[in-house]
Amino acid sequence: MNWNTIESGWTQYKGKAKEQWSKLSDEQIEGTAGKRDELAMRVQEAYSVSKDEAHRQMGEWQAKQEEKPVAKQV
Repeated sequence: MNWNTIESGWTQYKGKAKEQWSKLSDEQIEGTAGKRDELAMRVQEAYSVSKDEAHRQMGEWQAKQEEKPVAKQV
């Protein structure tokens, strides 16, 4: 799945992101708006890891995500 899918459906993926990076507050997760670089920066700060490590973790997390069906409006 590409990151654009995650970003555009962030409300559906942010709970899984919170499970993965529990040191981040709900406000921090929400504040990223699903933007990859924003999330990487917050992971880097919260976990004291390098930028490369933050992006590696995000890549692993991204690979585990399944595309969520879009709710149809009636």
